[in-house]
Amino acid sequence: MMNLLTSDTSKNWDAKNIPDLKGKTALITGSNSGLGYYTAKALAEKNCHVILSCRTPEKSIATKNKLQKLIPQAQLSTIEIEMSDFNKVSSKCDQISNEYESLDLLINNAGIMHPPKTLNSQGYEIQFAVNHLSHMLLTLKLIPLLEKIKNSRIVTVTSLAQFFGKVGWKNLKAENYYNKQESYANSKLANIMFALELSQKLKEKNILSLAAHPGIAKTNLFNAQRPSPSRIEKLSLDLFSPIFQSAEMGALPQLYAATSDSVKSGDHYGPKFNFRGHPKLSKTSPAALNTIERKSLWNKSLEIIKEFI
Repeated sequence: MMNLLTSDTSKNWDAKNIPDLKGKTALITGSNSGLGYYTAKALAEKNCHVILSCRTPEKSIATKNKLQKLIPQAQLSTIEIEMSDFNKVSSKCDQISNEYESLDLLINNAGIMHPPKTLNSQGYEIQFAVNHLSHMLLTLKLIPLLEKIKNSRIVTVTSLAQFFGKVGWKNLKAENYYNKQESYANSKLANIMFALELSQKLKEKNILSLAAHPGIAKTNLFNAQRPSPSRIEKLSLDLFSPIFQSAEMGALPQLYAATSDSVKSGDHYGPKFNFRGHPKLSKTSPAALNTIERKSLWNKSLEIIKEFI
């Protein structure tokens, strides 16, 4: 069996190794900044038609213009998806299905981290809703487009926080208490569990479901949701800043999962040295390997979003 701790499956793979993607179409959520932006840039440079999914028209237009200036030949489209509202996610999926005949690649990248206590439009804790539930809804609604392409791929972005997440899936509306770090970790554990369970459910459809995490990367995720970090949060950022890698490097695991010929459904990729480095197969939270808990999460999540599918 391959040793995931020492095997370098990608041999210092980077974006230059992405094959020509002419004729392929990819949808990336949260593509206006950080990991999503550099993922969109790398795919566009390899002639992929990239659908930039951002939260607002202003972000969509700015991102498209920026990329078009850098890559004049880029094939770019935009769509605004408000991931905090299941109704809007569902409606935008219908729009995508009407505008596109098929989809080669879906990258579930958008996320929020450590905001003040907030509920989404349907009353669920915002991190669990945006990071997990809305992406599950988006994915299930777009399966008909993905299954038209043999070996199309779904890449769900998780994080090292998955190792701190807890199963049980209670307090999903923060009705009992709110701990922003715990809620974030739970949402990231849900991401990897969803990707693995989806892989099992798509075996007969020739769609690959994979997961990836960026290690510790410098993105605006830390500051976008909280303009005034606490003293402890600021100290943590200052302390760990030297080991942060760039967002461009952080995007490599999801790009590898999205484009390499060497992957298989159910794989989970991260940086070579866990926190930073070129992509390789990554360890997975033990909790995510529990098939009973995965099915429990799937069923509970489906119960929440089924009316929007």
